[in-house]
Amino acid sequence: MAEDLLRQQPRISPPLDPAFRPAFLGNRAFRRAVKDSGRAVELRMALERDNGQVAVHRTEVLDPSHPQAALNLEYAERLAKFLLWQKGGWKLTLDGPAEVAGHLRRAYAPGGSRSFDAGFLAQIYEKPSFVVEEAAGSFPAENEKPAPVGGHLKGCRIGFDAGGSDRKVAAVVDGKEVFSCEVVWEPKVKSDPQYHFDGIDDSIRRAMEHLPRLDAIGVSSAGVYVRNRTMVASLFRKVPADLFDKRIKNIYLDVARKWGGVPIEVANDGDVTALAGAMELKDHPVLGLAMGTSEAAGYVNRDGFITGWLNELAFAPVDFSLEAPLDSEWSGDRGTGVNYFSQDAVIRLAPAAGIRLKDPATPGEKLKEVQALLKDGDPRPRAIFESIGVYLGYGLLHYSDYYDLKHVLILGRVTSGEGGNLILQKAGEVLRAEEPGLAARLKVVLPDEASRRVGQAIAAASLPKA
Repeated sequence: MAEDLLRQQPRISPPLDPAFRPAFLGNRAFRRAVKDSGRAVELRMALERDNGQVAVHRTEVLDPSHPQAALNLEYAERLAKFLLWQKGGWKLTLDGPAEVAGHLRRAYAPGGSRSFDAGFLAQIYEKPSFVVEEAAGSFPAENEKPAPVGGHLKGCRIGFDAGGSDRKVAAVVDGKEVFSCEVVWEPKVKSDPQYHFDGIDDSIRRAMEHLPRLDAIGVSSAGVYVRNRTMVASLFRKVPADLFDKRIKNIYLDVARKWGGVPIEVANDGDVTALAGAMELKDHPVLGLAMGTSEAAGYVNRDGFITGWLNELAFAPVDFSLEAPLDSEWSGDRGTGVNYFSQDAVIRLAPAAGIRLKDPATPGEKLKEVQALLKDGDPRPRAIFESIGVYLGYGLLHYSDYYDLKHVLILGRVTSGEGGNLILQKAGEVLRAEEPGLAARLKVVLPDEASRRVGQAIAAASLPKA
């Protein structure tokens, strides 16, 4: 069948997921078919985001008269979705076959298959709606403005890290951590904005007790931030929309005002992780992937800059299988990163491994249960982490089509203990089997927890230029 072109059998299959069809292999097969057809047609996509920034991606598709031209629609839809969640955008301009533009316009329209993505992206960039249009005579020029954020270590600084289950803070003097602490909190279930403000403020106060003065505050926080304002963040998911706009959107700016109006810089926690890695390695580019409650990602480019891209890879497709799991909590889409690179993957694969997890229990508790079984010598969890390792190997191959990769940091609670080693071993096996050249030059590392936490705190503190 023609559609099987996009659903290629991998050389190495996940032990517990034989239906897995890597996006990397499907895209590669499609591009090869386009080239072999001798009738390639250029397709350009321009993605406009905040401050007039524009990312442009060029690819080729089959001529509309080709008997398999219907494949263009799925290929372009999966590609557009990946790019939008990698780079961001409120407007998608297309230059290529009219059938492709029409398909994407319908997908991102209200009630369309990608209406969740359209609404989410419009909210992020504070636009009334997401726009899909065909280029009319002229095509937007690329306009990327990566920012040299971070690396500022001089003075008395505070680094704050807002996690889903705990908040971390560090006092840093001239690049040296002089105090740090973690406090358990429950931001995802609290609807009162004052709870969030008081928690952040309490952490700043604890750090201030160890500093002679305060020169700047750097914040690492899960979510999407534009100009230090909270656009979307799961940490605040229970806060009503009206209170979100009044109290949460400017929450970090309000904290900075309370502490004397010092300079503040807020960045996605994935970007701060990548920045911490770049500072530790003294090299870049660096892609950071954290497998925890969800999949968090961040990127520092070859110049050592944070790009301003979304890097929300939890929503980006990695599996083209028709049987791929649904992202039922958010987008309703199949095959997106959250179900492959987070604790959700461990929980999803457990029944296939013959493990019945305790119920009721939180997702975090279920992850710990599987990890405890592995630590105690139970052979069943091995297949779970080996399957995630296969996902990671093909995921990195897929990401390498869109990111300039040299160093990849693998982080998060899913990688704790022996499971992390199994994940890396299997990912390396996939890379060597499918792309030995990339495997030889790509450095994939699993930092120890202690060094990661210290590095994250210092990197967060270094964000603002005081």
